[in-house]
Amino acid sequence: MRSITLAAILLAYSALSVAQPGDADNASFSQFSESLMMEMLERNPEWALYAGRYDNAHLVTLPTPARFADDVAFAEQALAQLAEYPVDTLTASERIDQALLRNELESMQWYLTAFRDWQWDPSSYNVAGPIGVILTTPYAPEEERLRTIMARLEQVPEYYRAARANISDPTLPHTELAITQNQGTRNLLGESLRERVMAANLEQAEKDRFEQLRVQALETVDGFITELEQLQQLLTDNPQARGFRIGAELYEEKFRYDIQSGFTAREMYERALAEKERLHNDMDAITRELWPGYFPDTAMPDDRLQRIGMLVDLLSDRHVARDEFFAEIRRQIPELTAFVAENDLLDQDPSRPLVVRETPEYMRGSGAGASVSAPGPFNPTADTYYNVTPLDGYTEEQAASYLREYNHWVLQILNIHEAVPGHYTQLVHGNKSSGLIKSLLRNGAMIEGWAVYSERMMLEEGWGNQEPEMWLMYGKWNLRVVTNAIMDYAVHVLGMTEDEAMDMMLNEAFQEQTEAENKWRRIRLSQVQLTSYFTGYAEIYDYRERVKERQGDDFDLKAFHNEFLSYGNAPVPAIIELMEE
Repeated sequence: MRSITLAAILLAYSALSVAQPGDADNASFSQFSESLMMEMLERNPEWALYAGRYDNAHLVTLPTPARFADDVAFAEQALAQLAEYPVDTLTASERIDQALLRNELESMQWYLTAFRDWQWDPSSYNVAGPIGVILTTPYAPEEERLRTIMARLEQVPEYYRAARANISDPTLPHTELAITQNQGTRNLLGESLRERVMAANLEQAEKDRFEQLRVQALETVDGFITELEQLQQLLTDNPQARGFRIGAELYEEKFRYDIQSGFTAREMYERALAEKERLHNDMDAITRELWPGYFPDTAMPDDRLQRIGMLVDLLSDRHVARDEFFAEIRRQIPELTAFVAENDLLDQDPSRPLVVRETPEYMRGSGAGASVSAPGPFNPTADTYYNVTPLDGYTEEQAASYLREYNHWVLQILNIHEAVPGHYTQLVHGNKSSGLIKSLLRNGAMIEGWAVYSERMMLEEGWGNQEPEMWLMYGKWNLRVVTNAIMDYAVHVLGMTEDEAMDMMLNEAFQEQTEAENKWRRIRLSQVQLTSYFTGYAEIYDYRERVKERQGDDFDLKAFHNEFLSYGNAPVPAIIELMEE
């Protein structure tokens, strides 16, 4: 539940209109920027809901042309207002806020007018996410939250009517994803929800109305799925159907808006190629060291990738059993937490819970096996979820491949990345940062980059006891990050084929077949996001090494981490600017 103080603050914010820089009182930039941020949340109840603000949770943003036009006009007006605050009159923190807001508004315009994925990506239409948040977040009594869901269900038919009108020339992969995820939506709205409503302390008339709306929503989702399945068949049979590659111009623009890096997409692609070579050299040195112990009677192949692959393949046999996968993830989290505390690596907050759960069905199908769902800054004490996709849908062969990929060593690195001190820890810090804008306008490259940085940092500080096997498997894991960046650019810009991508993953990054297949699916469904890991990591690690060299014996790793994380989810170059000042 939100505190009275926070509720009062939110009420005051919601009563504000956007401060005008030309007003007689000439509101300060801080007042203007936070007022603008609150108006942006007011306009998007789903975004507000994910951020932990629930007063408009009953409203559904309808994806209509009128709404899109209004968003473009709003962004244009807000950008003009932002421009009236000269950069040289702002503090360093305010300059970052101004840049973040400008990027968000320009990005909003670009997505609607240039990228236009609202036309060709049917998977962008799904009502499940906000309903799932309301069901799992006890921000209000159960009955109040069910009434909020009932209000959202009432708007489901109109939402999908608008979605159908928007879809034009879609891609086959995004149509298939839309089918999978809306089937998950159907399950969310299924029998368990009906039983939950029947058991709630609602008037019978409310229960009857809820059931009527639930059935109507199910019928609407079913109709949408049926139409998508028909569309899927047409796209499958049409060799001229729209492809999923977005091309060089759109890719560079999307990279600029999404990543907000000091590099261009092409520069990061070339750096990733160089990093792949460095990792191969490091892994080869470890392989040469370990070879006699693991292959005493086998001559070491002359080919570097072959010998690395043979050792990785042998070590991958050490993994948990299929039915122990979830339990092992849960078991490791306290160990990681204790290691961070014992080595004094950064501040933690035991009052902010982490819950390991199965990935909700409406979130599956993108090819990502693990993720974190964190509360927003308005409800920072709510649970953070570590989503792990179960292996139920895998054959025995696929499950064995998956478990070999997430073997004894790699599973530990995964948990560092997703949980401690990776995503979970960083997002707890992010929600405590003093700047509302830096917390709300989450930069994916910073968030993913921190998680990747934390992997290497933990091993450097002694997690894994400096075992060469752990460092070898870290190299294999880090190759995923690097080849993600390489392939994402190469596929969408340079025309890399599926066979070429699979060859790189299997033979140069030593991935298992199931992992590689999932990654190919993900590359077809997303653009640029897969570069965020390497881009953010490279910028964070480079900066830390520069600070270490400059400060020498005075360098304090914990102080560096705490200060870096204190700036919320701002882009890495922005955080560096703030730390330097």
